[in-house]
Amino acid sequence: MNSKARALGMRKTRFVEPTGLSSANVASPADLAKLVIAAEKYPLIRRYSTDRNFSIRQERRQTAYHNTNRLTASPSWKIRLQKTGYISEAGRCMVLHANVKGRATVMVFLDAQGKFSRATDANNVRAWLSKFYPWARR
Repeated sequence: MNSKARALGMRKTRFVEPTGLSSANVASPADLAKLVIAAEKYPLIRRYSTDRNFSIRQERRQTAYHNTNRLTASPSWKIRLQKTGYISEAGRCMVLHANVKGRATVMVFLDAQGKFSRATDANNVRAWLSKFYPWARR
C-alpha cells in the first residue's frame, strides 16, 4: 500500500495496516484527493462505492451491504466514487468524486462534527461552487 501511495504521488501518507481503522494510518487531504482520482478509474470500485445495496453469497449464506452515504441516493448528485469513514482520532470523514455541473470535482471532508455533517458540508460546497465559479453555473 505504501509503495502504491508513493507511485500515486502521495508523499504525506503512511499506512500501517489495511483496514483504515488504525490512527497510525495517516494521509493529507491532498493525498486523499490523489487516491480518489486514481480509484475512480476502476469501474468495480466506482460500482461498489456508490451502490445503495449489494449482496454477496458466502458459501451457504447471503451477506447484505447497505451504503450509509445518503448522497448516493440523491438524484441531484452525480457521484462516481465515495467513501465514508470514522475512527475517534479522525472523526467522521468522507471523500467523493462527483460531477458538479458537468465538471469532475473531488471533495475531501475530515472530522465532521455530526453524523449528517459530511453530507451537509458536501451540499454546501457544491452550492458554493455553483454560485461563485463560472464553470459550475452552466
